[in-house]
Amino acid sequence: MEFFQTSEYHSFKKSIYLNLRWIGILGQLIAVNFVYFILNFRFDFFTSNFVIFLGILSNLYLIFVYKKSQLSDRSAFIFLVIDILQLGILLYLTGGVVNPFIIFILIPSVFSSSNLSFITNILLVVLTTFIILYLTFYSKDLPSPLSDHFHVSSYYYYSIPISLIIALIFLNYFAMTFGIQSRLRKEALAKMEEVMAKEHELLSLGGQAAAAAHSLGTPLSTIKLITQDLSKQLKGNKEIEKDIELLSSQIERCNKILKRLSINPIEEDDFIDKDISIKEYLSEIIISFKEISKKNFIFNFDQDSNPKKISKSIEIVYGLRNFIGNANKFAKNSIFINLKSDSEFTEIILEDDGNGYPRDIISKIGEPYLKSNYSKDKSKEGLGLGLFIGKTLLEKNFASVNCRNSKTRSGAEVIIRWKNKELFNI
Repeated sequence: MEFFQTSEYHSFKKSIYLNLRWIGILGQLIAVNFVYFILNFRFDFFTSNFVIFLGILSNLYLIFVYKKSQLSDRSAFIFLVIDILQLGILLYLTGGVVNPFIIFILIPSVFSSSNLSFITNILLVVLTTFIILYLTFYSKDLPSPLSDHFHVSSYYYYSIPISLIIALIFLNYFAMTFGIQSRLRKEALAKMEEVMAKEHELLSLGGQAAAAAHSLGTPLSTIKLITQDLSKQLKGNKEIEKDIELLSSQIERCNKILKRLSINPIEEDDFIDKDISIKEYLSEIIISFKEISKKNFIFNFDQDSNPKKISKSIEIVYGLRNFIGNANKFAKNSIFINLKSDSEFTEIILEDDGNGYPRDIISKIGEPYLKSNYSKDKSKEGLGLGLFIGKTLLEKNFASVNCRNSKTRSGAEVIIRWKNKELFNI
């Protein structure tokens, strides 16, 4: 277990902390010198100023030696401990808990509670509590210049540290709770910005798709003409005629797709019915790949026990197509599709027998334009656009997508999971 966290959320800006420290040091200098020279209270003046001078030195260290703009959890803990000890020594020299400035001993711990880790906060609270209790029983008196001395009952005297400790716990709890909520909001905003960025990239890809559709029209027309000539020249060869018919049908399919892309890159497809079960939904997508692929598609629907129908979502269709197409591209021989569905969850597991995701990009899957340094087959390394589009479209439709290397096979594994209450309400 690590005592100090390295998360970006468990740190605070050095410049803000420095400004607060300078304000504190200035206040200490004014208070010590005003009480000594103006009010004529007699205490260890030189030691008090020396302690303040040490605080100035620590601030200069932060400015000229500590070059980072953010104080890490560990670094912040060290400097906050210095602040607590410095203020504790000053209070020890100037009356202990009866010093009205005793309230300032709470500030370092409370300041940390909204920015630093839970363990760090606990350690600072414990240290602050110890300092308060120590000052209750051990401190140097602050001799008054007046002949009459102000005396308080022991009941009142001991109520001071109790009230300080209660305030310390309450303020830390409040600040810590506020800090957690603030971090959660920050994370939510970051995710929202990420989704918006992906949406923007998808729109950009749509424009690129339309341009590609325009550019590919001419070569496809040429291929179509050549195919027609070959059909005439090789008429009578049944084996070759069959291949030519398949080629012609795929050319027509490409032309239809390109026509749709030139208008709208994410357009409605007509190969699937409006309301069908998730099993039928997936089967129709797989059939479209089996027409053009020589690889084996092995499906397992034995754990599908949910007969409910799902409304057609073109985004889900294209999302699943991209992941299945990626598996088909990188598989050696077989693609495995496992559908699990019950009353609560629906899960699709896609696996292939390829080489799996390269280790240098596995943590970045879902980002566009990925390129691995470890890809053995340069013709298949791709740009990561299929995975990016698939992941974005499925997540937009409430799915969780987890990409990893299969634990049971040699290839890649994609786990797509929905809560049924979200899936069947799309």
